[in-house]
Amino acid sequence: MSHNATQDKLVRMANQIADFMASRPEAEQLEGLSGHINDFWAPSMRRVLLDKIAAGDENLHPLVRRVSALIRPVSAA
Repeated sequence: MSHNATQDKLVRMANQIADFMASRPEAEQLEGLSGHINDFWAPSMRRVLLDKIAAGDENLHPLVRRVSALIRPVSAA
């Protein structure tokens, strides 16, 4: 799978989680989305997502863009 295809897949996955969380009470949305990403995504996956958020990727669900401060940062090792 190409690098771009991997990035696109991670965006789709994050958006799917955000779609699910958007149906939850507002107080749970950001915590639920960030908690899932922090608990179940590998550091490399989080790094790609944070890079996409920082770049202002327009394909990201608004909830994904709002959650960036709650996603555990990844060291650039």
